[in-house]
Amino acid sequence: MTFDFKERVAVVTGAGRGLGRSYAQLLASLGAAVVVNDIDAASAAAVVEEIVAAGGRALADSHDIASEAGASGVVAAASTAFGRLDVLINNAGVIRWGGPPGVDAKNLAEHLDVHTIGAFNTARAAWPLMAEQAYGRIVMTTSAGVFGLPANTSYATAKGGVIGLTRSLATAGSAVGISVNAIAPAAFTRMAGAGEAPPGMDPALAAPMAAFLAHEDCPVNGEIYAAGAGRFARIFLATTPGYVHAGDDVTVEDVAENWATINDEAGYAVPVDLMEWSAAFMSHLDDGAT
Repeated sequence: MTFDFKERVAVVTGAGRGLGRSYAQLLASLGAAVVVNDIDAASAAAVVEEIVAAGGRALADSHDIASEAGASGVVAAASTAFGRLDVLINNAGVIRWGGPPGVDAKNLAEHLDVHTIGAFNTARAAWPLMAEQAYGRIVMTTSAGVFGLPANTSYATAKGGVIGLTRSLATAGSAVGISVNAIAPAAFTRMAGAGEAPPGMDPALAAPMAAFLAHEDCPVNGEIYAAGAGRFARIFLATTPGYVHAGDDVTVEDVAENWATINDEAGYAVPVDLMEWSAAFMSHLDDGAT
């Protein structure tokens, strides 16, 4: 199979370095016109120079997507320069390590502003253009950090919010030709620390997954994929069959006594959306149980 992005226009946020730079370079090499967005204007310009030198098309943009005006600005830049917008990869991010009790509201706000609100802002700005052309691919960036670390409280919270945002937008987008998925990249970047990337942790190794999720032939919507170090895998939200109590006299003791059944992963399901989960969770009521 051959994948290309000819006639497609993409915006990649946080593309001045690391993962975003790799995404932008790969998309451009596959034929896309790319808006390289980064609040560091010099870094964005340098990536554009690399892309143009390699024969690609690119535009540097330094809008801050944490604001509504900034997000609208980068989308407008793509539309003005290239006439449309087909792909949005929300890659911009920050990390400020901290855990309880020292982590504070300012730390949380710094993460939410870029990761969650920034992704919301750009998706909202791009949505009318994509809906009008009945086509769009949005790739959000979450993280395996949602599994938890003692000192990543704010980062994990913001990335968890991105998962909810992805799932919600995916349900809305399916009716207008917009697919929304998320990537959880494993790579060594400035956010991971200083120095050279360890073997296998080059950001370029995660880029093929981002490009696939951004392509018109990507068959999924509302999914999460880990990528990096040569491995690609699905991350998903699932629910167990659980324990069903007949009657209205359920007690705390009933929960405790059936704890193993509640947690038994055999026969787990992966709901497509809230309605599918709700229908399955309440299905015993159709059998006459109360």
